[in-house]
Amino acid sequence: MATITAAMVKELRETTGVGMMDCKQALNENDGNLEAAIDWLRKKGLSKAAKKAGRVAAEGLIGAVTDGTKGVVIEVNSETDFVARNEQFQGLVKMIAQVALKVGADVDAINAAPVGSSTVAGAISDAIATIGENMTLRRAASLEVTQGVVASYIHGAVIDGAGKMGVIVALESTGKTDELAALGRQLAMHVAAANPQALDPAGLDPAVVQREREVMADKYRQQGKPENMIEKIVENGLKTYYKEVCLLEQAYIHDEKGKAVAQAVKEAEGKVGAPIKITGFVRYALGEGIEKQTSDFAAEVAAASGQK
Repeated sequence: MATITAAMVKELRETTGVGMMDCKQALNENDGNLEAAIDWLRKKGLSKAAKKAGRVAAEGLIGAVTDGTKGVVIEVNSETDFVARNEQFQGLVKMIAQVALKVGADVDAINAAPVGSSTVAGAISDAIATIGENMTLRRAASLEVTQGVVASYIHGAVIDGAGKMGVIVALESTGKTDELAALGRQLAMHVAAANPQALDPAGLDPAVVQREREVMADKYRQQGKPENMIEKIVENGLKTYYKEVCLLEQAYIHDEKGKAVAQAVKEAEGKVGAPIKITGFVRYALGEGIEKQTSDFAAEVAAASGQK
C-alpha cells in the first residue's frame, strides 16, 4: 500500500476541485496513482477532470513567427522569470524563431544552424555565460500550406512575437490573403483560450477516447443504468466531449451565439472569396508538462545546520 502524503492529496484537490477527504479516499483506493484516482472520482460523479494539467514551472518565452504560407512556434526556457525580461534573452528567442522558420522544427537542426560566426547552440551558450543562468531550446513546431496563410497569436506578449503562450494556425485557401490572415489570427486567439486537443474527433488519441468511454460507462453502471441503455448514453456523452476538445466542434469564442468553429469558418468563406480549410494548429504554453521542483526551506536550513 502506497503512503498517501498531504502533497499528493493537495495536488489531486487542485486538479479536480474535489474535497480533501474524497481526494484522500480516492488515492487510498488506487494505491496513490493520481490518474487512477482522478478516474475514480469521475466515476463517482465528483470530478469532471479528464487528466492532470501540466504544472507550469519553467520560465522563459514562447516565440512565434510567420511568413505567408509557413510559420513556427518555439519554447526557450530559462531558470527565472527575471531572465525572460532580459533584452538579450528576448533577442535570442526572436533570433531562434527566425532560424526555425528557415530550417524547420527539428531542435537539433535549429541548434546546429549557423548564426554569424557561430551556431544557435553557440549563441545560447554565450547567453548563458553572459547572463549566468541556464537556458535551453526545449521544443519547436512548424506548419505550412501550399496556398493560404499561417497566422499566429501571442498571449501575454513581453515583446512583439514572444510571450507566455504562442499559437499558430494554418489555413488552406485560394482566397484573399488579408481576409485569411485576419481570420487566422481570430482562430489562433480561440485556440489560445479554448485549448482544443485536436482538429476533429479523428485526430484524438484513440486511447484517450477509450478512456472517456470507459469512465462514462462505469459511472452510469454505478448509477444503476441498464446495460442496454449505457452504450447510447455514452455515445451522446462522447458527442459532448468532442464539442469540448475538438477545434472544429468547439463554440467559437468570437461569436455571441456560440456557433461552432466549423460554421464560423464556413461563413467566412464569403469574405475570403474561396473555400477555407484549417489544416492544423499548434498551441504552446510556457512550461506545460514540466514539473516544478519544490523544497521545504525550513527543512533545508535545519539540514544545513545539522538539525532534524
